[in-house]
Amino acid sequence: MAGSTADQAPLNILIVGQSGRLQYEAVLFALSLDAATPEGRTRLFVAEPQPGPLWEADPRMGPEACDILRDLGAKILPFESRHFGQPYPYGNKIEALFALPGGEPFVFFDTDTLITGDLSEIPFDFARPTASMMREDTWPKIELYGPGYTQTWRSLYDRFGLDFDSSLDRSWPDEYWQRYLYFNAGFFFHECPHRFGRRFLDYALSIREDPPAELVCQSLDPWLDQVALPLVIHSLGGGRNTLPEGMLDRTHSCHYRAMPLLYARESDELVAYLEAIAAPNRVKRLLKEHEPFLRYIYQGRGAKVREMFDRDDLPRREQGIRNPLKRAGLWMR
Repeated sequence: MAGSTADQAPLNILIVGQSGRLQYEAVLFALSLDAATPEGRTRLFVAEPQPGPLWEADPRMGPEACDILRDLGAKILPFESRHFGQPYPYGNKIEALFALPGGEPFVFFDTDTLITGDLSEIPFDFARPTASMMREDTWPKIELYGPGYTQTWRSLYDRFGLDFDSSLDRSWPDEYWQRYLYFNAGFFFHECPHRFGRRFLDYALSIREDPPAELVCQSLDPWLDQVALPLVIHSLGGGRNTLPEGMLDRTHSCHYRAMPLLYARESDELVAYLEAIAAPNRVKRLLKEHEPFLRYIYQGRGAKVREMFDRDDLPRREQGIRNPLKRAGLWMR
């Protein structure tokens, strides 16, 4: 049930690395994992999509990023993009699952995450998967004369023969978004990546290719993975908060999503941690190639962002951070 300790097998950690932004984020993720979790307690796998008809250009990482990742103990796993690729790169997190060793527990993280605590301390219950609860009401978007939350979500549970009523959080009122099972896909876990991946793939393809009529007004780009994910988790016996509150997404990880959001929201201690792991010359030379890292970490733009916000009184919604930064010319993704 729990994460690995000295007498247990290392915990398999999966991220996706590819050319562009993700390769730099993958290196930063690996640096943070190496700094926060003692050697031997985790195994980092970096899944890398391979060139093929679904990619316009070669999606593989550059040689220096690969070398640094390997030196940090990561294993790079090539995988083929058979269903998503360039048209829907968020599908990488689905297809990458099949590159992992089958039958072994895993934790997936988005690359735009820092590990800030020893992951082997987390009591994962791999038979009861969950995902990040740090989400906003991004889907569905309810139209005035269209289906409501209940009708929209019920149509999906009915599609896959799932019990909709048992997924509800009845502490929230009917037709309020938090009543319905919904996650951010920034992390998730299960006892078998192939079983989870097959369910995730089947549900996502069914929704994409033949959406229920109730989804006629809804966008699935970029939300397809986050629409399918709660259905997968519910179908596998998981749900909300199967982890102790405050570990992932707080004490042991930070899903920063974009450098300006990190500098606006996070603690002085986390900013110092980020800048320390990004300081070695070899790392710095690579990370400076990614303009947001160059501007915010190394050229002081992050300090300007921090001056704009009170960490003890942040806007309730992310848009309340993004919009002032855009007006100030300090937004970059």
